[in-house]
Amino acid sequence: KNILITICGRAGSKGFKNKNLKTFLGTPLVYYTAAIAEDFKKRLSEECETTICLNTDSKDLQKLVNDKYKDIELIDRVEELGGDKVPKMAVWHNSLDIMESKFGKKFDYVIDLDITSPLRQIDDVVNAYKKKIENKDCQLIYSVCESRRNPYFNMVKVENGFATKFAASNFTTRQEAPSVYDMNASIYVIDADYLRKDKENMLLNAKSHIYEMHDT
Repeated sequence: KNILITICGRAGSKGFKNKNLKTFLGTPLVYYTAAIAEDFKKRLSEECETTICLNTDSKDLQKLVNDKYKDIELIDRVEELGGDKVPKMAVWHNSLDIMESKFGKKFDYVIDLDITSPLRQIDDVVNAYKKKIENKDCQLIYSVCESRRNPYFNMVKVENGFATKFAASNFTTRQEAPSVYDMNASIYVIDADYLRKDKENMLLNAKSHIYEMHDT
C-alpha cells in the first residue's frame, strides 16, 4: 500500500494567533505530529510505503519542520487555500495532486494528522489505519471522543424566543440517550480514490466509521 500522511497548517489563525508555531512543554507543537508520522512510517515499513508532507503557507513552519525532519516533503500552499474558510478537504486534494505528480504514483490512502494534537498516541494512528483496512465498505475513518454533552438530554437551542431541547426526546437520564461523540480533528484516514473523485469538499458526505480516542 502507498500511504500519504499530510500535516496541514496555515500561517494565520484568528482563534489562537500563530497556533501552529507554538511550543508545548518546551517542544514545537508540530514536532509531536511529525514524530508520530515518522514513527508510523517505521512501524509499518513492511506493510506499506509511507510519504509524509507538510502543506503550509508559513515559511517559519516550513523551516521549523525542515530543520529537524528533512525527509518530510514541503508543499507551498497557494494563496487561495490560505483563508480561514477553506475546507480541509481542499488542502488534502492539493497535497494528493502534488505528491502524486511529484512521485509519479498513486496513493491508496491519505492520513491527515492535525498539528494541534500533541497528546495523540502512535497506537491510535496505527489502529485507526487498521480499522480502515478492515472496513472496506467505508471511505473514511475519523477520530472522536465521547461527548461530555448529549443533544438528546442536556443540550438546548433558542427557538421562537424560548429555550428548547436540541433534539426532541423523552429521556430522563443521560444513560438512556444514544451515545454521541465529538469529532476531535486528530486523525483522518481516507481512501485516496474517494478524495480524487470528490468535488464538494464536504467531509461527512463520505461513508464513514469512527475511531474512538481518550478525551485528552
